[in-house]
Amino acid sequence: MQIAKNGIGISRPNPAVGAVIVHENKIIGEGFTSVYGENHAEVNAVNSVKNVELLKESTIYVTLEPCSHHGKTPPCADLLVKHRFKKVVIGCVDSNKLVAGKGIERLRNAGIEVVVGVLEKECREHHKRFFTVQEKNRPYIILKWAQTADFFIAPETKNLQKPIWISNQYSQQLVHKFRTQEQAILVGTNTVLSDNPKLNVRNWSGENPIRIVIDKDLKIPKNLFVYDQTVATIFITTFTNSKEKLSEKLIFEGINFDESIAKQICDILQKHQIQSILIEGGTKTLQTFIDENLWDEAYVFTSEKSFENGLKAPILSAKKQSEKQIKNDILKIYKND
Repeated sequence: MQIAKNGIGISRPNPAVGAVIVHENKIIGEGFTSVYGENHAEVNAVNSVKNVELLKESTIYVTLEPCSHHGKTPPCADLLVKHRFKKVVIGCVDSNKLVAGKGIERLRNAGIEVVVGVLEKECREHHKRFFTVQEKNRPYIILKWAQTADFFIAPETKNLQKPIWISNQYSQQLVHKFRTQEQAILVGTNTVLSDNPKLNVRNWSGENPIRIVIDKDLKIPKNLFVYDQTVATIFITTFTNSKEKLSEKLIFEGINFDESIAKQICDILQKHQIQSILIEGGTKTLQTFIDENLWDEAYVFTSEKSFENGLKAPILSAKKQSEKQIKNDILKIYKND
C-alpha cells in the first residue's frame, strides 16, 4: 500500500496501483503506476526484477485487479501470464466495466493461483478516487475550510484583496500537500473577489491542480490570478454560448443556477475526466455541496483565533473520522458514510 501511494497525483485517470513481487519470502521487485500513458504498477515491478526466471516461482501482490484490456498500454494480466507467475494476490476487484473480474478470470484460466480480497477495505480506501468515478459517475469530493474558535471563516470586513489567514503556517503547508493529491480545486466568486487566490502549490512539491471557478455572471476581473493561464481553469457560468474563450487554458461551462448546482458541476467535472476535487470555497459554495450531499470527506481546521463576528462556517452533520493537533490548530477529518 505504501508503494501505491507514490502514484497518487501522477497516475490519474488511472488508479494509483502498487505491486510487490516476492520470491521465497524475499521481495525481489516492486513498482507503482507511472504517469498516464506509461507503465502500470505490474510492469514496473516486473521490470525491476534482475532475474526474470524467478518470476515463475514468485508471488505478485497488487492493490487492484490487473487490467485485461488494451488502453494506452497492453493488459497487465497478459504480462503476468507470460511470465507464468506462481500466484497473484489481489487487494480488490476493479469495478471498471472493462475489467470487472476479467483480469482475474484470465489469470485463473492460465493456471495461476489467484487470491482476492486481501486487505480489501484498506485497498478500496486507497483507491477511493478511482472507485468513486467508476461507481458514482462523479469525482471524489473533499471539502476544506479553516474556522476560528467561534466558528467564523472570514471577518465581517477587510481592507485588502488577499486572504486573512486563520490557520497557522504548518496547516497551510499541509493544505498545499492536499492540493497536490487532488486533480482540481474549486472556489466561488466571492472567494476570488475577496482574496484573489492563486490556488496553486507553493509550499509543497507537486503539480498544481486544475482550477474550477464558479462565476455565475462572469464578473471576475481578468487581471486577477485565476485568469493568469498558469494552469487550466474552468469557469462555471450561466453563459453556455460564451465567446469568452481566450485560450486553451481558459474554459467556460454553463449551468442552470436555478437547479441542482453541485450535481451540474459534478457532471462537468466528469466530462473533463476530473477524478478528484478539493473544494476551498466560502460558506455558500461549501454548503451547496453539503446540502446536496455531494461530498466524501471534509477537512476542517480550527484555530485559537476569534473574530466575534463575520461569515459563519458551514454547517456539517457528519461522523468525525479522525483528529490531529497541528501546533495550535486542530484538524478534524469527517467522512460522509
